[in-house]
This record gives sequence, structure tokens and C-alpha cells, in this order.
Amino acid sequence: MAITSSAGPRRGRTGTRERILDAAADVLHRHGLARATTKQIAKAAGCSEAALYKYFEGKTDLFLAVLHERLPSFTGVLLDEPDRPLRDTLVAIAGRALAFYHESYPIGASLFSEPALLAAHRAELDRRHAGPHRPIDAVTGYLRTEQRAGRIRADADCAAAARLLIGGCLQYAFLDTFAQREFDAAEADRRAAALVDTLLAGLT
Repeated sequence: MAITSSAGPRRGRTGTRERILDAAADVLHRHGLARATTKQIAKAAGCSEAALYKYFEGKTDLFLAVLHERLPSFTGVLLDEPDRPLRDTLVAIAGRALAFYHESYPIGASLFSEPALLAAHRAELDRRHAGPHRPIDAVTGYLRTEQRAGRIRADADCAAAARLLIGGCLQYAFLDTFAQREFDAAEADRRAAALVDTLLAGLT
């Protein structure tokens, strides 16, 4: 299950595409999506812009490829071990979401300072049937399946629960980015468990 997009970028037969993706991840993280350019990315990858466009349609295509291929997937947890217990699944989702948002927040936050670029980016995501709502939709669907199986209260609002879980992870990423804190895997595990245990207290 893709994080943001159901359509993956074009594949190359050499290592050029991988070098471009590595360079894009670094440049986007340092400069943000709004300020990064394909020229900077091509230079960092040691190739021409023309070569970059052989593999990617543009900056949005690169951004989505970085999210999908260079950052930890968290909705993929739902496919990894479909029979694992409810709490374990939610803790795994939250743990990966914390890592994903910690890496992606500095990349995408600059979009909100450029209304025209944000609108163009949103239009491209709509064209690809992608966007930041997809993880929430996936977790909502999972919770509703668990609800039908009787493991979640029948009157629980699964959509609200999914938003609370994913929103909590995003809030942690915002605060860590603001404080310029490095990602701490052990702390992420503790945060994931605390978020899930608090959520399940109202769901089960």
C-alpha cells in the first residue's frame, strides 16, 4: 500500500534513478519542497536536468517518490502481518508514522508559505488520487474491520480515532522539527505505545 500515491514513478534500468532519488531526499530535506529546484537535485545527483526528467515528471513526482521509496511506510503495516493483534498493529502504525512525519515534515512544511505552489501541488495530488488523507483513510478502514469483528466498541467513531492517532504522530513531528530534535527510535516506541493505549481506552 502506497503512502501517498497509487501510481509509482517510472523505473530506470541503471543506478541513475536511485542517485537522483537519494539526492532529492537530501536536497528536499535541507531546502524544503518550496525552495528546492530540479537543477539543485540534478547537480547533487551528478547528472543533467534532462537526465532527471527521463525518470521523473518534475518536483512533485520526485517528492512523491521520496516519500514512497525513501521514508518509512506505515500503512504498509496493515499488509505486513494482517492477523496481528489490534494493539500491536496500531503501535506499529504509530511507530512508523512518527518516523515518517519526522522525516517528511521539514520537506513539506515550506509549501504552506507559497499559496500558488501549494495549489498546484494539491491539484497534482488530486490527479494522482493521492494526498495526506490516505493514511487516515487506511487506518479508518482497518479500525472499522476490527469494529465489525467485535474488537472495538460498536458506537466508536473509527474515523475520529484514526485522526487522533495520525494527528498525534504529526504533532510530535511538528514539535520535534520546531525544537530541531533528532529522531529517537526508543522515544518513538514509547510515544507510539502511549498514544495507542490512550486511544484504545476509549475504543475497547
